[in-house]
Amino acid sequence: MNKTLLPSFTKQRLDLAKAKKWQLALFGYRLWVTKKVLDFK
Repeated sequence: MNKTLLPSFTKQRLDLAKAKKWQLALFGYRLWVTKKVLDFK
């Protein structure tokens, strides 16, 4: 679901210092999901 529905900010070269709050929230969510999947295995 992450790859198909959510935008990739690394491909867009998003600067986190200039990111909007919704972009930071989405970035944090993706990091959280990735961490949970990696901890699961």
